[in-house]
Amino acid sequence: QVQLVESGGGLVQAGGSLRLSCAASGITFSINDMGWYRQAPGKQRELVARIRSGGSTNYADFVKGRFTISRDNAKNTVYLQMNNLKSEDTAVYFCKTGWGQLYGYWGPGTQVTVSS
Repeated sequence: QVQLVESGGGLVQAGGSLRLSCAASGITFSINDMGWYRQAPGKQRELVARIRSGGSTNYADFVKGRFTISRDNAKNTVYLQMNNLKSEDTAVYFCKTGWGQLYGYWGPGTQVTVSS
């Protein structure tokens, strides 16, 4: 069955960096678009960044210039490099297959907490 497992979350000070990973199994990873979403307490889940199977990327305005999404098809893994983290980046981060939010598989999420 399809499994997505996020890792790399944790507690970091404002201005710091984290690198999230999402390892996928049960899918042909190389042909899947992949995305990172986040959900803060009391807020709706929102798109952070996504990457096409061909490598083109799309970012939410609030992370442009700070976050970078990438993928390694040989490792069936998608990454989210997060730099210059802010307290408002505190959320649970999820990876997902597919381009949109409606269809696809979700991972269980990893907590990112940024202390100010």
